[in-house]
Formats: sequence, C-alpha cells, structure tokens
Amino acid sequence: MKIKSGTHLSIFDTFKIKGEPTGEATRQRAILTILANSTNPADRTRTGISQRIAKEKGMSWKNIYSGIFRDLDEILIPMEIVEEDGRLPLKRGPKALQENGIPYYHLTKKGLLVALSINEINNREKLLQAFFSKSEAKEKEYDRIITNLSVISPKFTSSIFQKYVKAFCDNKIKDLLPLDLLKLKDIHDESLLIQKEILEACLKQSKQTKEDIIGLLNEII
Repeated sequence: MKIKSGTHLSIFDTFKIKGEPTGEATRQRAILTILANSTNPADRTRTGISQRIAKEKGMSWKNIYSGIFRDLDEILIPMEIVEEDGRLPLKRGPKALQENGIPYYHLTKKGLLVALSINEINNREKLLQAFFSKSEAKEKEYDRIITNLSVISPKFTSSIFQKYVKAFCDNKIKDLLPLDLLKLKDIHDESLLIQKEILEACLKQSKQTKEDIIGLLNEII
C-alpha cells in the first residue's frame, strides 16, 4: 500500500505549550495498546477498537470512529505497523459486508517493535518473544541481551525502545527494521549516556559503595 506524503506516526507528538500528548498521539497509542493486549477478534475491528476506547473515556464510540478509521487506514496500515488478521462474518447490514465480513487487525513485526515503546503495554515479555521469533540473523544478536535486560531492568529496556522508535518518528532513523540499536549512538541521547555512566561506575564499586548509591537513589526517587 502506497504511503501518502506527510504520513507520520504520531505516538510521541505533544502540544508545544502544555507538553501533553495530542489527540492523534493518544488515539494511535490506544489503538496499538488494544491490538497488543487483546486476543479477541471482535475487540480488534474498527468498531471494537472505537468502543473500547470510548468506554474508557466515557463517550460515544461513534464520535471517535472516524478518527480510528483514519489512523488505521491512512497511517498504521500503510506504514505496515498494523495489518488485517482475518474477517468476522456479519449476519446483518449491507450485503457486501455480509459477504466479505468485517476485518480485524493485529500488529506486524514492525508494530510489535512500536508497541514495545508504549508505556501502556502490559505484556512486554510476550511481545518481545513474538518480535524475536520473527527476527533476522542480525536482530537475533539482541535476543538474549534484551530479554535478560527486560527482566533485570524493565523500565530501562522500555526506555531503549522508546528512544529508538521516537528517533524514527522524528526522522532521525530512516527505517525501524531491521532492529539496529547501533543507530542510537548517532543520536547522542543524554539520558542514555547518564544511565550508561551510572551502570559502568557501579559495576566497579565496592559492595558498600553500591549499597550507599542505591540507598541515596531510594531516598530521592
């Protein structure tokens, strides 16, 4: 499917003044969260997604359906982040829909990677397994390290995926796939540099010094 000029993944977009997520960012994050968390095909149709989001917001699903439709058909599907997973039979409604059924969706390999950058996702271990089960030879180099790191430090692991996907959204990385975390080196993210410095320094310290540092961090975080 051809991508229209200006098509943009907006999951990290914020309003410049308030710094809050834009409506489009909130919608796209919600769509990806539902597709990542739900196994029920009915929840993964356009209507099902709209109803789930609307229920959480306490509003009519019909008021947000057009936005969900646009995010899927003009952004997430053309960018190969989401794809059709099958069709549900329809007993009522237009004849064409009864014959063809209603499409429901799932995350592609690229979509799994994007989902791993979203805080609202709650089944990261499953998503990681699904992603690396489809990995290329180069990506398999990260499998053991990232999987172990996600157990030891899930928030740090999540931040790595966030930096990587946000760099793509900001046009600092051309392609998300194949996964190549070495691309982050060219971005010079200060928070990653700080985390690396702390980790390297702590590994060299005595047990008492490590305990003192952790104690201090526990007091201020």
